[in-house]
Amino acid sequence: MNKYVLCLIMWGFFCFPSMWAQSKYYANSQVWLQKAEACKSPLVYKDHYPIRIVKSIKDEKAYQGWRMEDAGNVSTLFHESLKKHSGIILDFGEHLTGYFSFTLKMLQENIAADAPVRLKFTFAEVPAELNTPFDPYPGSLSRAWLQDEVITLNQVPVQAQIPRRVSFRYLKIDVLGASSFDFTFDKLVMKAQSSVLLQPSVLANTTDPLIQKINNVGLSTLKECMQTVYEDGPKRDRRLWIGDLYLEALANACSFKNHDLTKRCLYLLAALSNDEGLLHATILEEPEPHPQYGQYCLDYALIYNVALLEYVKTTRDLATGNDLWPVVVRQIEMALRQFSPDMIYDMQKPPLYWLVFDWKDGYDRQASMQGLTIWSIQNSYELAKLLGKEKDVSSWLVLIKKMKKAARACFYNKKTGLVESGAERQISYLSQVWMILSETLTQKEGRRALSSVMAMSEACYPGSPYAYHYVLEALLKCNMNKEARELLINYWGNMVEKGADTFWEVFDPKDDFISPYNFYPINSYCHAWSSTPVYFINKYPDVFQSGLK
Repeated sequence: MNKYVLCLIMWGFFCFPSMWAQSKYYANSQVWLQKAEACKSPLVYKDHYPIRIVKSIKDEKAYQGWRMEDAGNVSTLFHESLKKHSGIILDFGEHLTGYFSFTLKMLQENIAADAPVRLKFTFAEVPAELNTPFDPYPGSLSRAWLQDEVITLNQVPVQAQIPRRVSFRYLKIDVLGASSFDFTFDKLVMKAQSSVLLQPSVLANTTDPLIQKINNVGLSTLKECMQTVYEDGPKRDRRLWIGDLYLEALANACSFKNHDLTKRCLYLLAALSNDEGLLHATILEEPEPHPQYGQYCLDYALIYNVALLEYVKTTRDLATGNDLWPVVVRQIEMALRQFSPDMIYDMQKPPLYWLVFDWKDGYDRQASMQGLTIWSIQNSYELAKLLGKEKDVSSWLVLIKKMKKAARACFYNKKTGLVESGAERQISYLSQVWMILSETLTQKEGRRALSSVMAMSEACYPGSPYAYHYVLEALLKCNMNKEARELLINYWGNMVEKGADTFWEVFDPKDDFISPYNFYPINSYCHAWSSTPVYFINKYPDVFQSGLK
């Protein structure tokens, strides 16, 4: 083989990995990748600088036991030896995502640096991240996600940049090594990035001040996660997940209105499905868009259908709806393989798919999956009507009736008015929620079920903002507007009162240290699926922007 041919092969290997990543099931997958690239949102950059020096204060009443207190003017860092200030903490005033750079200068004239300078930068979204030892690391995810960086500089003066993208509000700087000469910063800058261009409309002046804050924190969360895809968390994972896409797109449609970002994500997911046509739950962009192979979440695959419906309803982009319609049909076909002959979701039927729904130990997902499947098929049928394809899937109407009837027979306890899931007949919030959203329960039955479960101390309650989104949806569907408003204030408002400037991946008001990963600093404290107060507050102004208490 000559060198020219070899070079072409190697060039193709490195430049076109998507040719191997794209789905073989859909004939148009390569075209979809091109369409996804065509609507890639440009990033907007803005320089930010630290606004104050702070110090960590141990406080049992503060979130995770730590709070920040003002400790001085940032100008100190540009006039005094950094060696005197090792361990200093800077507050940038808000959560930022992007690239951090700095310049060091000598403080004394006619003195040369006679040794390298070694610095440690620790970036934190919340105060406890700076006050919890990272090592020995007990977490279940990669230690590399934690944002501590050591950099060695051979000379001063020097310009340098932390090589990886970071997401933080607080920055701790430690001097790990220096000689006798004195040096300090000449510049500290964070070049923040997001795809957000449009400023959302202002809420009504009758809106409760706490709800105003909740909306603002939700917008900040959403802005940080809106990069070249809807990222689930800009600090950790930093990839597109279907569940996050759906909720972010709802919030975006009511605020920033970057519909091209939604369109890009829908096309990427479709093009990179597996060779049976089943969607991967998550997509990574570098070095080229590719799926996280083998990552299948059947509830997420079905949620994709609803995300596409909402996009088409919002934009009237029927062309995209028609393009991706085969993906909708295939997700339902794949999901139905997991049902028994009597139309009950079989938790033991191979392949055993991962079902998300919530970060919650001990939560039985069978009834929820039954309800979500019905909900997805109903919404998919609505999409079919928008696209003029309802005759092609008229059998879905019969199927929906069968599944609802089976669900009521298997899961619904008429005596208690509650949905019970699994062999242990577990009572959880989400089992009620998904039977309400799927309209398996009537509005009256739903009101009774929600009122009962929310009064039960022993019921399995949600463990994440993602799950609470659907609880809030169910409350509104049952016309329980007062309870929906109270939930928004008591749950997301609780995070705000604990100091959140972006909403967190997991939050349990009973446990500030909860983590699905065995180590709470690895949690994402700016997480896409937590941003949906923006959707509710703007979608339902009579409920959330009125002066009612």
